[in-house]
Amino acid sequence: MTSRFHSLSAGAARQHAGHADATPQHAGATRQRAEDARQGGEVSPVEPEDEEFWAPFLAYRPGDRRAERLRAHAREDAKRRQQHPPRRAAALSRDEIVRAAMNVADAEGPDAINMRRIARELNSGTMSLYWHIRSKEELLDLMIDSIVGEAAAPEPSGDWRADLRAIACSSRDTLHRHRWAVNFMGGRPPMGPKSLRNLERALSVFDGLDIDKATAMSTLMAVNTYVLGAVLREIQEMNGEHYMAEVFAGLSEAEKEALIREFAERIRGAGRFPHMAAMMAEGIDPDAPGTRDERFEFGLDCLLDGIAARFPRGAGAPPPASSPA
Repeated sequence: MTSRFHSLSAGAARQHAGHADATPQHAGATRQRAEDARQGGEVSPVEPEDEEFWAPFLAYRPGDRRAERLRAHAREDAKRRQQHPPRRAAALSRDEIVRAAMNVADAEGPDAINMRRIARELNSGTMSLYWHIRSKEELLDLMIDSIVGEAAAPEPSGDWRADLRAIACSSRDTLHRHRWAVNFMGGRPPMGPKSLRNLERALSVFDGLDIDKATAMSTLMAVNTYVLGAVLREIQEMNGEHYMAEVFAGLSEAEKEALIREFAERIRGAGRFPHMAAMMAEGIDPDAPGTRDERFEFGLDCLLDGIAARFPRGAGAPPPASSPA
Protein backbone atom coordinates (compact mmCIF):
# COMPACT_ATOMS: atom_id res chain seq x y z
CA MET A 1 0.00 0.00 0.00
CA THR A 2 1.31 3.43 -0.91
CA SER A 3 2.05 5.62 2.11
CA ARG A 4 1.19 9.29 2.32
CA PHE A 5 4.88 10.22 2.23
CA HIS A 6 5.49 8.05 -0.83
CA SER A 7 2.66 9.83 -2.61
CA LEU A 8 4.02 13.23 -1.67
CA SER A 9 7.62 12.34 -2.54
CA ALA A 10 6.74 10.71 -5.86
CA GLY A 11 4.56 13.66 -6.81
CA ALA A 12 7.30 16.12 -5.95
CA ALA A 13 9.85 14.15 -7.97
CA ARG A 14 7.59 14.03 -11.04
CA GLN A 15 6.86 17.73 -10.76
CA HIS A 16 10.56 18.58 -10.48
CA ALA A 17 11.48 16.36 -13.43
CA GLY A 18 8.69 17.23 -15.83
CA HIS A 19 7.33 20.61 -14.84
CA ALA A 20 10.31 22.79 -14.05
CA ASP A 21 8.95 25.39 -16.46
CA ALA A 22 5.42 25.47 -14.97
CA THR A 23 3.91 28.92 -14.92
CA PRO A 24 2.44 30.57 -11.83
CA GLN A 25 -0.96 30.37 -13.55
CA HIS A 26 -0.53 26.61 -13.98
CA ALA A 27 0.48 26.20 -10.35
CA GLY A 28 -2.52 28.20 -9.23
CA ALA A 29 -4.83 26.08 -11.38
CA THR A 30 -3.32 22.91 -9.90
CA ARG A 31 -3.96 24.15 -6.37
CA GLN A 32 -7.50 25.10 -7.33
CA ARG A 33 -8.17 21.60 -8.73
CA ALA A 34 -6.86 20.05 -5.53
CA GLU A 35 -9.05 22.39 -3.50
CA ASP A 36 -12.06 21.54 -5.65
CA ALA A 37 -11.36 17.83 -5.16
CA ARG A 38 -11.24 18.28 -1.40
CA GLN A 39 -14.31 20.44 -1.17
CA GLY A 40 -16.37 18.73 -3.85
CA GLY A 41 -16.62 22.06 -5.69
CA GLU A 42 -18.28 23.70 -2.70
CA VAL A 43 -18.06 27.25 -1.40
CA SER A 44 -14.69 27.98 0.20
CA PRO A 45 -14.68 28.76 3.92
CA VAL A 46 -14.16 32.35 5.00
CA GLU A 47 -10.66 31.72 6.34
CA PRO A 48 -8.56 30.01 3.63
CA GLU A 49 -5.18 30.37 5.35
CA ASP A 50 -3.24 27.10 5.33
CA GLU A 51 -5.94 25.46 3.20
CA GLU A 52 -3.41 24.55 0.52
CA PHE A 53 -1.49 22.51 3.09
CA TRP A 54 -4.41 20.13 3.72
CA ALA A 55 -3.61 17.35 1.25
CA PRO A 56 -6.97 16.57 -0.42
CA PHE A 57 -6.38 12.81 -0.39
CA LEU A 58 -5.76 12.92 3.38
CA ALA A 59 -8.27 15.44 4.63
CA TYR A 60 -11.40 14.23 2.83
CA ARG A 61 -14.32 13.62 5.14
CA PRO A 62 -17.81 12.63 3.97
CA GLY A 63 -20.21 15.23 5.35
CA ASP A 64 -23.09 14.35 7.61
CA ARG A 65 -26.59 15.13 6.37
CA ARG A 66 -26.95 18.31 8.41
CA ALA A 67 -23.62 19.64 7.13
CA GLU A 68 -24.62 18.83 3.55
CA ARG A 69 -27.90 20.67 4.01
CA LEU A 70 -26.19 23.74 5.42
CA ARG A 71 -23.59 23.74 2.64
CA ALA A 72 -26.42 23.62 0.12
CA HIS A 73 -27.78 26.79 1.72
CA ALA A 74 -24.33 28.36 1.39
CA ARG A 75 -24.21 27.51 -2.32
CA GLU A 76 -27.60 29.11 -2.82
CA ASP A 77 -26.42 32.21 -0.98
CA ALA A 78 -23.41 32.39 -3.29
CA LYS A 79 -25.69 32.25 -6.32
CA ARG A 80 -27.53 35.24 -4.94
CA ARG A 81 -24.17 37.07 -4.98
CA GLN A 82 -23.73 37.06 -1.24
CA GLN A 83 -19.98 37.44 -1.23
CA HIS A 84 -19.40 38.07 2.47
CA PRO A 85 -20.46 36.23 5.62
CA PRO A 86 -23.17 37.62 7.84
CA ARG A 87 -21.98 39.95 10.60
CA ARG A 88 -22.37 37.31 13.31
CA ALA A 89 -20.28 34.80 11.34
CA ALA A 90 -17.62 37.40 10.53
CA ALA A 91 -17.19 38.08 14.26
CA LEU A 92 -15.85 34.52 14.70
CA SER A 93 -12.56 32.96 13.60
CA ARG A 94 -11.74 29.36 12.90
CA ASP A 95 -9.04 29.31 15.61
CA GLU A 96 -11.56 30.65 18.12
CA ILE A 97 -13.99 27.85 17.24
CA VAL A 98 -11.27 25.20 17.52
CA ARG A 99 -10.09 26.51 20.90
CA ALA A 100 -13.64 26.46 22.26
CA ALA A 101 -14.10 22.88 21.06
CA MET A 102 -10.82 21.80 22.66
CA ASN A 103 -11.83 23.38 25.97
CA VAL A 104 -15.07 21.39 25.93
CA ALA A 105 -13.28 18.15 25.01
CA ASP A 106 -10.63 18.66 27.72
CA ALA A 107 -13.29 19.23 30.35
CA GLU A 108 -15.97 16.74 29.31
CA GLY A 109 -14.50 14.40 26.70
CA PRO A 110 -14.91 14.28 22.91
CA ASP A 111 -18.48 12.96 23.06
CA ALA A 112 -19.56 16.42 24.22
CA ILE A 113 -18.41 17.95 20.93
CA ASN A 114 -21.10 19.05 18.49
CA MET A 115 -21.57 22.20 16.49
CA ARG A 116 -24.60 23.36 18.48
CA ARG A 117 -22.71 23.00 21.77
CA ILE A 118 -19.68 24.93 20.47
CA ALA A 119 -21.94 27.68 19.14
CA ARG A 120 -23.47 27.97 22.61
CA GLU A 121 -20.00 28.27 24.17
CA LEU A 122 -19.26 31.13 21.78
CA ASN A 123 -22.64 32.81 22.23
CA SER A 124 -23.20 32.39 18.53
CA GLY A 125 -25.59 30.68 16.17
CA THR A 126 -24.82 27.23 14.79
CA MET A 127 -25.12 28.51 11.21
CA SER A 128 -22.36 31.03 11.89
CA LEU A 129 -19.91 28.19 12.64
CA TYR A 130 -20.57 26.56 9.27
CA TRP A 131 -19.17 29.62 7.50
CA HIS A 132 -15.78 28.64 8.95
CA ILE A 133 -15.91 24.86 9.42
CA ARG A 134 -17.85 22.49 7.19
CA SER A 135 -18.76 19.74 9.68
CA LYS A 136 -18.00 18.16 13.02
CA GLU A 137 -15.57 15.82 11.26
CA GLU A 138 -13.55 18.74 9.93
CA LEU A 139 -13.64 20.33 13.39
CA LEU A 140 -12.10 17.17 14.88
CA ASP A 141 -9.40 17.22 12.17
CA LEU A 142 -8.58 20.82 13.06
CA MET A 143 -8.51 20.02 16.78
CA ILE A 144 -6.03 17.16 16.32
CA ASP A 145 -3.85 19.30 14.05
CA SER A 146 -3.89 22.06 16.67
CA ILE A 147 -2.80 19.61 19.37
CA VAL A 148 0.09 18.34 17.27
CA GLY A 149 1.11 21.92 16.58
CA GLU A 150 0.89 22.75 20.28
CA ALA A 151 3.81 20.38 20.97
CA ALA A 152 6.17 22.81 19.26
CA ALA A 153 9.63 21.52 18.42
CA PRO A 154 12.37 23.66 20.01
CA GLU A 155 14.91 25.70 18.11
CA PRO A 156 17.83 23.35 17.30
CA SER A 157 20.58 23.69 19.91
CA GLY A 158 23.29 21.71 18.11
CA ASP A 159 22.81 18.78 20.50
CA TRP A 160 20.45 16.40 18.70
CA ARG A 161 19.98 14.22 21.78
CA ALA A 162 18.91 17.14 23.97
CA ASP A 163 16.62 18.40 21.20
CA LEU A 164 14.93 15.01 20.72
CA ARG A 165 14.45 14.76 24.47
CA ALA A 166 12.81 18.19 24.49
CA ILE A 167 10.52 17.16 21.60
CA ALA A 168 9.56 13.94 23.40
CA CYS A 169 8.81 15.69 26.71
CA SER A 170 6.84 18.48 25.02
CA SER A 171 4.75 15.96 23.07
CA ARG A 172 4.09 13.93 26.21
CA ASP A 173 2.98 17.01 28.16
CA THR A 174 0.68 18.09 25.32
CA LEU A 175 -0.98 14.68 25.04
CA HIS A 176 -1.61 14.61 28.78
CA ARG A 177 -3.28 18.02 28.55
CA HIS A 178 -5.60 16.58 25.90
CA ARG A 179 -5.84 12.90 26.86
CA TRP A 180 -9.04 12.38 24.87
CA ALA A 181 -7.07 12.97 21.65
CA VAL A 182 -4.95 9.82 21.92
CA ASN A 183 -7.86 7.58 20.96
CA PHE A 184 -8.69 9.80 17.97
CA MET A 185 -5.28 10.13 16.37
CA GLY A 186 -5.40 6.79 14.59
CA GLY A 187 -8.51 7.77 12.66
CA ARG A 188 -7.78 11.37 11.65
CA PRO A 189 -5.75 12.84 8.77
CA PRO A 190 -2.14 12.80 10.03
CA MET A 191 -0.74 15.78 8.14
CA GLY A 192 -2.49 19.08 8.73
CA PRO A 193 -0.79 22.49 8.31
CA LYS A 194 0.35 22.79 11.93
CA SER A 195 1.62 19.21 11.84
CA LEU A 196 3.64 19.98 8.71
CA ARG A 197 5.21 23.07 10.26
CA ASN A 198 6.12 21.16 13.41
CA LEU A 199 7.58 18.29 11.40
CA GLU A 200 9.70 20.66 9.31
CA ARG A 201 11.09 22.29 12.42
CA ALA A 202 11.75 18.97 14.16
CA LEU A 203 13.70 17.66 11.16
CA SER A 204 16.06 20.62 11.45
CA VAL A 205 17.41 18.94 14.61
CA PHE A 206 19.47 16.74 12.29
CA ASP A 207 21.00 19.56 10.25
CA GLY A 208 24.75 19.22 10.06
CA LEU A 209 24.78 15.52 10.97
CA ASP A 210 26.15 12.99 8.54
CA ILE A 211 22.86 11.12 8.13
CA ASP A 212 20.46 10.85 5.19
CA LYS A 213 16.89 12.14 5.18
CA ALA A 214 15.38 8.65 5.49
CA THR A 215 17.37 8.02 8.68
CA ALA A 216 16.43 11.43 10.07
CA MET A 217 12.74 10.77 9.42
CA SER A 218 12.87 7.24 10.86
CA THR A 219 14.62 8.56 13.96
CA LEU A 220 12.01 11.23 14.54
CA MET A 221 9.17 8.76 14.00
CA ALA A 222 10.78 6.34 16.48
CA VAL A 223 10.74 9.07 19.14
CA ASN A 224 7.15 10.06 18.33
CA THR A 225 6.03 6.43 18.40
CA TYR A 226 7.68 5.89 21.78
CA VAL A 227 5.95 8.94 23.22
CA LEU A 228 2.52 7.96 21.89
CA GLY A 229 2.90 4.42 23.24
CA ALA A 230 4.16 5.65 26.61
CA VAL A 231 1.28 8.12 26.99
CA LEU A 232 -1.23 5.44 26.03
CA ARG A 233 0.23 3.21 28.74
CA GLU A 234 0.17 6.06 31.28
CA ILE A 235 -3.46 6.86 30.50
CA GLN A 236 -4.25 3.17 30.96
CA GLU A 237 -2.59 3.31 34.39
CA MET A 238 -4.63 6.40 35.33
CA ASN A 239 -7.84 4.75 34.20
CA GLY A 240 -6.89 1.75 36.34
CA GLU A 241 -6.47 4.03 39.33
CA HIS A 242 -9.96 5.47 38.81
CA TYR A 243 -11.41 1.97 38.43
CA MET A 244 -9.73 0.75 41.64
CA ALA A 245 -10.99 3.80 43.49
CA GLU A 246 -14.53 2.91 42.43
CA VAL A 247 -14.07 -0.75 43.41
CA PHE A 248 -12.68 0.18 46.84
CA ALA A 249 -15.23 2.92 47.50
CA GLY A 250 -16.87 2.39 50.87
CA LEU A 251 -14.27 -0.18 52.04
CA SER A 252 -12.08 0.34 55.08
CA GLU A 253 -8.28 0.27 54.76
CA ALA A 254 -8.24 -3.15 56.44
CA GLU A 255 -10.74 -4.51 53.90
CA LYS A 256 -8.71 -3.10 50.99
CA GLU A 257 -5.50 -4.62 52.29
CA ALA A 258 -7.24 -7.98 52.80
CA LEU A 259 -8.43 -8.02 49.17
CA ILE A 260 -4.97 -7.16 47.82
CA ARG A 261 -3.26 -9.66 50.12
CA GLU A 262 -5.63 -12.44 49.04
CA PHE A 263 -4.88 -11.79 45.36
CA ALA A 264 -1.12 -11.67 46.00
CA GLU A 265 -1.29 -15.00 47.83
CA ARG A 266 -3.20 -16.48 44.91
CA ILE A 267 -0.40 -15.41 42.51
CA ARG A 268 2.36 -16.79 44.75
CA GLY A 269 0.53 -20.00 45.50
CA ALA A 270 -0.11 -20.83 41.82
CA GLY A 271 3.60 -21.50 41.21
CA ARG A 272 3.18 -20.30 37.62
CA PHE A 273 4.33 -16.70 38.05
CA PRO A 274 7.75 -16.79 39.80
CA HIS A 275 8.91 -13.47 38.35
CA MET A 276 5.70 -11.72 39.30
CA ALA A 277 5.89 -13.23 42.80
CA ALA A 278 9.48 -12.02 43.21
CA MET A 279 8.52 -8.53 42.05
CA MET A 280 5.66 -8.36 44.57
CA ALA A 281 7.96 -9.64 47.30
CA GLU A 282 10.23 -6.65 46.60
CA GLY A 283 7.27 -4.27 46.78
CA ILE A 284 7.59 -3.16 43.15
CA ASP A 285 4.49 -1.52 41.68
CA PRO A 286 4.92 -1.24 37.88
CA ASP A 287 2.04 1.26 37.68
CA ALA A 288 3.05 3.48 40.59
CA PRO A 289 2.22 7.15 39.85
CA GLY A 290 5.35 8.21 41.74
CA THR A 291 7.66 6.46 39.27
CA ARG A 292 5.80 7.45 36.09
CA ASP A 293 8.21 10.22 35.08
CA GLU A 294 11.22 8.08 35.98
CA ARG A 295 9.95 5.18 33.86
CA PHE A 296 9.32 7.50 30.90
CA GLU A 297 12.84 8.92 31.15
CA PHE A 298 14.34 5.42 31.40
CA GLY A 299 12.63 4.28 28.23
CA LEU A 300 13.56 7.49 26.42
CA ASP A 301 17.21 7.11 27.47
CA CYS A 302 17.22 3.55 26.13
CA LEU A 303 15.82 4.75 22.82
CA LEU A 304 18.27 7.65 22.51
CA ASP A 305 21.18 5.32 23.37
CA GLY A 306 20.10 3.03 20.55
CA ILE A 307 19.81 5.96 18.13
CA ALA A 308 23.28 7.21 19.11
CA ALA A 309 24.73 3.74 18.43
CA ARG A 310 23.42 3.92 14.85
CA PHE A 311 24.63 7.44 14.12
CA PRO A 312 28.12 8.07 12.75
CA ARG A 313 30.67 8.22 15.56
CA GLY A 314 30.76 11.70 17.05
CA ALA A 315 27.69 12.93 15.16
CA GLY A 316 26.27 15.86 17.02
CA ALA A 317 28.33 15.16 20.12
CA PRO A 318 29.02 18.22 22.27
CA PRO A 319 32.61 19.41 22.11
CA PRO A 320 34.91 17.97 24.82
CA ALA A 321 35.53 20.13 27.84
CA SER A 322 38.82 21.97 27.74
CA SER A 323 41.54 20.64 30.05
CA PRO A 324 42.42 22.79 33.04
CA ALA A 325 45.67 24.65 32.68
